[in-house]
Amino acid sequence: MWLPMVGLLVGVLIGMFFPIVLSPFYARYMSVAILAAMDSIFGGVKAGLEGVFNAHVFITGFFGNMILAALLTYIGDRLGVELYYAALFAFGVRLFQNLGIIRRIILGYYLPETRLQKGEDGLS
Repeated sequence: MWLPMVGLLVGVLIGMFFPIVLSPFYARYMSVAILAAMDSIFGGVKAGLEGVFNAHVFITGFFGNMILAALLTYIGDRLGVELYYAALFAFGVRLFQNLGIIRRIILGYYLPETRLQKGEDGLS
């Protein structure tokens, strides 16, 4: 558990001391790539809490989501359409759904009286 926290701390420190400035053109690509990566990370955390984590599924989803998001952004740029909004919306919705499920799992673990019956919240 401590290794991911150390990695997060090192990443934050590197970001603070070596800031990278992106042009507005590349900022769209980076925003959808980061959102896709966060979606995969939260999905991996959820799968880990549910006991069904598979590293192959996580790695392929991580890179596949980022490539798909960047590809949608590129195609949208070529067509003159803000197509990256579709990726932002899709990954944003999945991110919040995964976060809600993680919260329910953690609450159910630490506060058993808050456990919901299957199907009660519409997500089970």
